[in-house]
Amino acid sequence: MAVEPSSIRFDHEGLVPVIIQDALTNAVLMLGYANRDALEQTTETGLVHFWSRSRGELWQKGATSGNTLAVQSVNLDCDSDAILIRATPAGPTCHTGQTSCFKAEPTTHGIQRLWNTITERVRQPTSDSYTATLVAGGTDAVARKVIEESGELVLAAKNHENGGEPDRVIEESADLVYHLFVLLAERGLDLADVERELDQRAADG
Repeated sequence: MAVEPSSIRFDHEGLVPVIIQDALTNAVLMLGYANRDALEQTTETGLVHFWSRSRGELWQKGATSGNTLAVQSVNLDCDSDAILIRATPAGPTCHTGQTSCFKAEPTTHGIQRLWNTITERVRQPTSDSYTATLVAGGTDAVARKVIEESGELVLAAKNHENGGEPDRVIEESADLVYHLFVLLAERGLDLADVERELDQRAADG
């Protein structure tokens, strides 16, 4: 764990609030509480543990349901009295069967919304999902679509150069971005990694 227990400001009951965020989609999944024992178990197992205030006992998230939370990173807030854990969920996080315990309407759109949808389809595939079917074909199948869509985008751009409609360039761009994102997700990579690379290149001039 990146956070030392000695640096945490536990409350009078020896607890600290823990916010769980999906490492792939950035969605906030739940809020729980942990004591030192729960944090130690989280560190040792790599799976999120909490302290149940109602039952007065240590518990591993998903121990009975199988919907565990695999830790990706742990960070302490500026006041040292709250913890943010970015985790990969194995199924719905909420006991109601919902992905998140929070019912707020989605506020993401555009690129982030597309990425969230793709990662959700990869994580929980269904038979009627084109994304899931494409990913099931493996890297070669997805890569072929990236190449195909790249070619179609180039043709659309050339047609636009010769007086064609700009809408085709936009549509083919959207198709290419979608299939590129599917390739990233199929390879287990994160859009945030690409964003960091772009930020680094911008910083380098």
